[in-house]
Amino acid sequence: MNERQRRHWAGTEALALGRGGISIVSNSTGISQTTISKGILELKNGINLPSNRIRKEGGGRKRSEVLDPTLKSDLLSLVDPNTRGDPQSPLQWINKSLVHLTEALGKLSNLHKVSVFVVRRLLREEGYSLQSNRKIKEGGNHPDRDQQFQNIAKETQKFYDNHEPVISIDAKKKELIGEFKNGGQEWNPKGTPTPVNVYDFRPPNGIKAVPYGIYDIAQNRGFINLGVSADTSVFAGKSILKWWEEDGSHQYPNATKLLITADGGGSNGTRVRLWKVIVQELSNKTGIPITVCHYPPGTSKWNKIEHRLFSAITMNWRGEPLDSLEKMEYLISNTTNKKGLVVTCRIDKTEYAKGIKISNNRMKRLNIQRCDFHGEWNYTIFPKIQKFE
Repeated sequence: MNERQRRHWAGTEALALGRGGISIVSNSTGISQTTISKGILELKNGINLPSNRIRKEGGGRKRSEVLDPTLKSDLLSLVDPNTRGDPQSPLQWINKSLVHLTEALGKLSNLHKVSVFVVRRLLREEGYSLQSNRKIKEGGNHPDRDQQFQNIAKETQKFYDNHEPVISIDAKKKELIGEFKNGGQEWNPKGTPTPVNVYDFRPPNGIKAVPYGIYDIAQNRGFINLGVSADTSVFAGKSILKWWEEDGSHQYPNATKLLITADGGGSNGTRVRLWKVIVQELSNKTGIPITVCHYPPGTSKWNKIEHRLFSAITMNWRGEPLDSLEKMEYLISNTTNKKGLVVTCRIDKTEYAKGIKISNNRMKRLNIQRCDFHGEWNYTIFPKIQKFE
């Protein structure tokens, strides 16, 4: 029975007993005499409450924010991001958990004596929820950002129309090889999680794998060169050359040019001289001109390879410790998705030197043609018979 049914039943029993019935029912059931008297009054006067109510409007204990008018405003001032770290704030950079918020309210006023449950209810009523950080801020917004996106789309479509190859390139996050925790979950018998090291410290002879990816946008095919050395421009060039020799030249036997879309930083960045020298060498070896279009600053996540290849690889090896290069190669090679993604992976144990300097004279020998619109972002390098020393 709910409150209304219980007091009406108790009132009925007390009336049936006659004089002293209220005391008898109260002693027998534990229901207060006030509640029984209220039930008798409602029965005699025929008070009918709506079916969805058990007490009349305004009945029951008042909520904390009604008894303490400043409670809600003080709570909202504590969770306001602009007050985080304010020397006058009781929190002073403390994590805004329910316990800390409740304690901070008590320090603000003696009237704010509430529980964590009240604090949670008030926050939810005001539209607050537990949220983690989200990676969306990538840097400044270049004024020509949209025009560069349009330029990349135009160049890509031009290559598609002529059945020429278009690839998206980038280096994936380095992975520590060994029995280390890998994010995600996999189905295992209950109570038998895969044991891994407590700490993710790199051992003295430990290896960090460097997956460099090439993604063929039109064919939905990926190629990963799994290196163990530095992510340099030479490594990037060797990765692209491997893709061309093993896959690209077979997919496009009649190719007369190649389009590369790349980030503006890293080993294939716009300001990296060695990158342009490597592209020149690639053009010489393949015998075709290579056009490069860089994404504008702060927009690397728009690169097709990020969400069409790298995300699929991460999903495929989730929850699996990457304890050997061979296992990593196997997991990458078996990555696929509903759209028919095919991935090839090769292990590259070559040691690539860092810090290679390119002279002005060597830069002048490049057979490069820069686009009128942001020539540092858009350029084509044509083959040369002369080889670099």
